[in-house]
Amino acid sequence: MPDERRTAGELMSVSVVIPCYRSARTLDELVTRSVAVLRSLAVPHEVILVVDGSPDDTWSVAAALARRFPAVRAVHLSRNYGQHNALVAGIREAEHDVIVTMDDDLQHPPEQIPLLLAALAGDRLDLVYGLPHEEEHGAVRSLVSRTVKAGMSGMLGIRSARMISAFRAFRTHLRHGFDRFAGPHASVDVALSWATTRVGSVGVHMDRRRDGRSTYTLRMLVRHTANMLFGYSTIPLRVASYLGFMVGVFGLVMGAVVLWSFAVGNTTVVGFTSLASMITLFSSAQLMAVGLLGEYVGRIHASGMGRPTYVIRERIGSSVSV
Repeated sequence: MPDERRTAGELMSVSVVIPCYRSARTLDELVTRSVAVLRSLAVPHEVILVVDGSPDDTWSVAAALARRFPAVRAVHLSRNYGQHNALVAGIREAEHDVIVTMDDDLQHPPEQIPLLLAALAGDRLDLVYGLPHEEEHGAVRSLVSRTVKAGMSGMLGIRSARMISAFRAFRTHLRHGFDRFAGPHASVDVALSWATTRVGSVGVHMDRRRDGRSTYTLRMLVRHTANMLFGYSTIPLRVASYLGFMVGVFGLVMGAVVLWSFAVGNTTVVGFTSLASMITLFSSAQLMAVGLLGEYVGRIHASGMGRPTYVIRERIGSSVSV
């Protein structure tokens, strides 16, 4: 376990956590470069490869790298749990003072790790995000990502949401903020926001993805956003309450109009269209509210069943500092 009594001015040991999925072709270069960078820093270090139930040869490559490099450990999850769940598994395995997380597709150059560590030096910050000088994704994906971050900032109260990136470095003691983290819906950034407000960012260079296509698609981004909203906030329930109030006010207005029409004698024609529209509107609002409640109840039920965040199949490599 890391020595959390170490002062900020002392040399920081580093654990690099990399969730791996369909990365058999990039993992060798990524690990080789990462180990070289960490060796050049002359600090105790380790690289933890968390293979998230990948269907290709990623585990075989990760296991071979763990046997080849003393500083590398490979963790094999029993199935695909998702990127953030895999990150939680790796973060809990970390042995050193600082944890660096990065993607497995070489978009996050290992040579940029010293920039994150330099920004984290001292006692001013606990968490540092690496932000690209230029967007590494397409226009649509980037727009959606910025919208999601803005929503996280406004709806979840995460003031640092606009800085969020998968390339991050933070002090290991922050993981105690989610010691009791359980269930299948994980969000590392939300959990880190529970532990500290001392958050910063640094500009880094990002490379283009060399092999294949990102598995973190637009659909998965939307799903992850829904997980954060329903898993870490009651905002949707509040929105349903506001919607119910607005529909109620609208119903009162429509009732007043009907009574006025009756009072002045304008009731010769039955307002079928208006009646049908009102029924549809009220039914829609009710079903939306029921659906939101159902989402929350479903998550409570899933947590009650004890569905795990992850299950580790096997480990390769020692936890001895290098």
